[in-house]
Amino acid sequence: MPSKMSNFFRNMSWRNYIVYIAFIFVFIFFSIYLSDAGFLTAGNLMSIARQTAMITIMAVAMTFVISTGEIDLSVGSTAALSAMTTALTLQAGMGIVAAVIVGLATGFIIGAINGLLVSKVLIPSFLVTLAMMEVGRGIAMWITGTAPVPILHDTYIFLFGSGDILGIPVLLIWTIIIAVIGFILLNKTPFGRQTLATGGNEKAALFTGIKTARIKLSVFIFTGTMAGLAGMLYAGRLEAGRYTFGQGDELSVITAVILGGTSLAGGVGSVIGTVIGSIMIGTINNGLILMGLDVSQQMIVLGIILILAVTFGKKSKST
Repeated sequence: MPSKMSNFFRNMSWRNYIVYIAFIFVFIFFSIYLSDAGFLTAGNLMSIARQTAMITIMAVAMTFVISTGEIDLSVGSTAALSAMTTALTLQAGMGIVAAVIVGLATGFIIGAINGLLVSKVLIPSFLVTLAMMEVGRGIAMWITGTAPVPILHDTYIFLFGSGDILGIPVLLIWTIIIAVIGFILLNKTPFGRQTLATGGNEKAALFTGIKTARIKLSVFIFTGTMAGLAGMLYAGRLEAGRYTFGQGDELSVITAVILGGTSLAGGVGSVIGTVIGSIMIGTINNGLILMGLDVSQQMIVLGIILILAVTFGKKSKST
């Protein structure tokens, strides 16, 4: 056990330590400055957990995409489309199982299209997913004429939205499950090692027998499916499907991943760092709201954080 722990800390990059220290500093600052505003109350902390759940889930999956040296800008619109298809399935009376299948399938299909265009047609992922961001949002608007689709299914709302199990929000439970799965996949399986190898040096990975095209296809499918799950959670939490879900989430997701120590150049990834980065962003947003800042000011702060994250995240592949 001691050797495993020492290996864990040895494998962490200096950027991981920075985000952990920064998170502690941010939390302490808001705890002191906003003590009278109820920042440390159980209700507010649970609110942060609920608000960051969807971002964290998408960010865990995005860690794999960015670790291969690619990017996915379509996660927000994928979440919106998944929320709409899930809500429409429930509205049609097809039941919760069908709704879950349809919601996840929506994300799977978009991820597969992205992955095929990137890995087989060799179109840059930035262009593919930028186009898919518009396509997904457009379909979500078109299928209902921009009208929201209410969800009246109590079981669905409990399991994918506002429910609590033993006092723990189901959104937090979903977050923990996906984070654990992501950590195991990236750190304990051949798939994770091949993902990092693909991003570290794709040509070298090919020479060692790694099917890099298949790896890239797989990570885009994983990210699309997790964006589909995030959309289902949005729909459950707000009890409706709306085409506006996920707008701007791609920025928050990418910021969380880069802030958490994953290299934009590929080859380096940290699921734990991503989770901490996502929670830190959620904490900052929550603190800014309690301080009275409006949405536009929060966007400015998030943009600055992304610039800082990319600046600190610049790392050569030889490091």
